Amino acid sequence: MKSSKSRKSRGPSRATIERGFRVADQVQRDLAELLRLEVRDPRIGFVTLTEVEISADYAHAKVFYSVLPDSDEQRSKSAQGLAACRGFLRARLAQMLGIHQTPELHFVLDDSVSRGAHLSALIDEAVGRSS
Repeated sequence: MKSSKSRKSRGPSRATIERGFRVADQVQRDLAELLRLEVRDPRIGFVTLTEVEISADYAHAKVFYSVLPDSDEQRSKSAQGLAACRGFLRARLAQMLGIHQTPELHFVLDDSVSRGAHLSALIDEAVGRSS
């Protein structure tokens, strides 16, 4: 029988890691629902949550989001709106999730969608020139 000391040196178990992914997915679904149904801040606009990464102890969650229309002004307004309602969202998440510790939310702009659209436009332009 192995001691618990050797067990801890190997890192988190597969079940623990999978639970973290499930909790992150649930946080993403619940936040999307809250933003759609309960948040009335006009600064937020059309925000899409693209991913949530949660720390192993569930203390922090990075919430990646994209914004439409993709302009500097709208990105700035959305960031301000999300920062303003962060406490409300965390409190509602605590009610919805029912886990020991509700993560602190850190919103991070995900510009991969706009970068992908820009690269696609460049490819289309290059293909148009070669034809």
